[in-house]
Amino acid sequence: MARSYKDTDREARNLLEDIRRGVFSPIYLLMGEEPYYPEMVADAVISNCLQEWERDFNEFICYGSDTPADTVITAARRFPMMAERQLVVVKEAQQMKSLEELAIYCQQPLDSTVLVILMRGASADKRKALYKAVSKNGTVLESVPIRDYEMAGWIGDYYASRGLSIAPDAAVLLAESAGSDPGKVAVETDKMLKNLPEGTTEVTLADIERNVGISRQFSVFELTKALSFRNGAAALRTASFIGDSPRFALPAVTGPLFNHFNRILRYGALLADNPHPGNDEKARILGVNPFFFKEYDSAVRYYPVPKAMAAVGLLAQYDYKGKGGESGEATPSELLKELVTKLLTL
Repeated sequence: MARSYKDTDREARNLLEDIRRGVFSPIYLLMGEEPYYPEMVADAVISNCLQEWERDFNEFICYGSDTPADTVITAARRFPMMAERQLVVVKEAQQMKSLEELAIYCQQPLDSTVLVILMRGASADKRKALYKAVSKNGTVLESVPIRDYEMAGWIGDYYASRGLSIAPDAAVLLAESAGSDPGKVAVETDKMLKNLPEGTTEVTLADIERNVGISRQFSVFELTKALSFRNGAAALRTASFIGDSPRFALPAVTGPLFNHFNRILRYGALLADNPHPGNDEKARILGVNPFFFKEYDSAVRYYPVPKAMAAVGLLAQYDYKGKGGESGEATPSELLKELVTKLLTL
């Protein structure tokens, strides 16, 4: 079964718990397309591995672009000075030309060294010696990207991990602002909490609108909702506002719209087999909070399977046009309005 962000989240939080208890692996290979979790674990190791007074002689932090493998191996094989352990960290390790040579050390690591190999947006080759050596003698954390349609769910989980709750529509709007970047969500959340009353435990849609700088009224979130309820005036008004915004790019809208109509298509296929699915089955197919079921119940009536398939085809065409393919003289804003008009008339 393919890995999901939930696997990464669970593994990362288990590692963080050990690290905060002072339990360290001799080697960490932190890698994957999504840098949020690898960097979070690396930061935790750096913060907790050594006392402040131990750092001068026992901490070696370098970058893969500047440091050959033999320098890292030499540092890792030293013994700590007046400390229980030493820390060696290689950041941006994917840029190290001789990265695989670190396998020489990883095959027989020292108990008194904690070696962190942090790869940003990249992964070690699982067929080669480095990955195999760390898998045997250390810890590997592989972080997979969070898909656009999973982001609102990730935000809900992230807020829960911080002892907070977030309204489903607020999570969707924040996901729209952050894209699939968990780091941006964390930064925006920290900024927002500074502006909310002390002791706030629940974040609402109004909190996101006020503090993150995005309005639901003129967002892709509101555009999909207007299309779901076949509210043509609202859909065209929102499309006009989005399209006229600075640096607008059509693929920024076609992507979320594709995810939306793909859910409608899957839901329509489910209803063809089971006209009265339970909430668990709806949640499995749609992958959204039950808060949004009413919207999809409406959307599937306006876009039954044939129309949903036509909508997906239209979105593929306009995504291609938005990336420079056969768009003629039309501006991105004009293409968006044209697309929305066609979706409304399917």
